[in-house]
Amino acid sequence: MQKIAIISPSVRKGRISHRVALYFDNLLKELNLANPDILDLSEYNFPLFNERLKYQESPSSGALEFAKNVKSADGVIIISPEYNGGIPASLKNAIDLLTDEWKNKPVAFVTVSDGNFAGTQANIPLQFSLWKLGAVTVPGPLRIPNIKSAFDESGIPEDKPAMDKRAAAFVSQFLRWIDPLKQ
Repeated sequence: MQKIAIISPSVRKGRISHRVALYFDNLLKELNLANPDILDLSEYNFPLFNERLKYQESPSSGALEFAKNVKSADGVIIISPEYNGGIPASLKNAIDLLTDEWKNKPVAFVTVSDGNFAGTQANIPLQFSLWKLGAVTVPGPLRIPNIKSAFDESGIPEDKPAMDKRAAAFVSQFLRWIDPLKQ
């Protein structure tokens, strides 16, 4: 079974996008599709980027753990809110910290926002940054609008059957990218 890292990048107080990470964690387990692992950036408390991990003299244990978890994952799902037309600084910081860990790593995106556009602008900088680092960015992100009302605090969607259908199709597409790349 595939090991999937789910990156929950928001470190804001009262963050809502983490609900989607909880949802995907539960969905992957419930459907027995993969072994998920949530990498919650609020728990790593990375310092502001000053050098790539492989060049740091004394990297933090959190940075080393994060790198190990990304490297060992068969694929990564990033749950990204959209902040002012871009991605959270915490996510860009974490992406830039790594180099070799992203090489040929399948990465899929779930973008969220409080409005109707569902984080569509966050997808562009995500794809570009990870493409530059050699990741394989899976086409067809899952976009979730009106995030405040779409999921409760436990990660249960307001319309579970509809969300499960969309998410299962998204995950199925993502998993199809992993097998050929592992070879």
